[in-house]
Amino acid sequence: MANAPERSSAFILDDDEEKIEYQADTKVSNAGTFTFNKEDHTVANLLRMQLLRDPAVKFAGYMHPHPLIHKINLKVQTSTSQVAPAETLSAAIEDLSNETDHLITQVTDAIEKWKRENDTMGMLGE
Repeated sequence: MANAPERSSAFILDDDEEKIEYQADTKVSNAGTFTFNKEDHTVANLLRMQLLRDPAVKFAGYMHPHPLIHKINLKVQTSTSQVAPAETLSAAIEDLSNETDHLITQVTDAIEKWKRENDTMGMLGE
């Protein structure tokens, strides 16, 4: 496949690229667009859903401009001028991080419990 782009170009940032860029909306108050470089629907949908859980968020939606362009545009509008879109995004990322940590702990505990319950001969894990 001589014409195919390098696979790493889908997730490794170039030297001149920023991971996240922010552009305030000039037409809608308390709104802005975050551009995530080298991301896809997986991260965008997680962030969108987490943002929509926040009562301070009036709107959250994303657009993936083209399947071959590894970029996501996430638009966020807050319901009040006291809360900036960047603050809500930061809180959403922190909440997702905490949920991920909790999930890892739950899975690890369940695996350990299963090993204890099923290690009747003392041979599992050896």
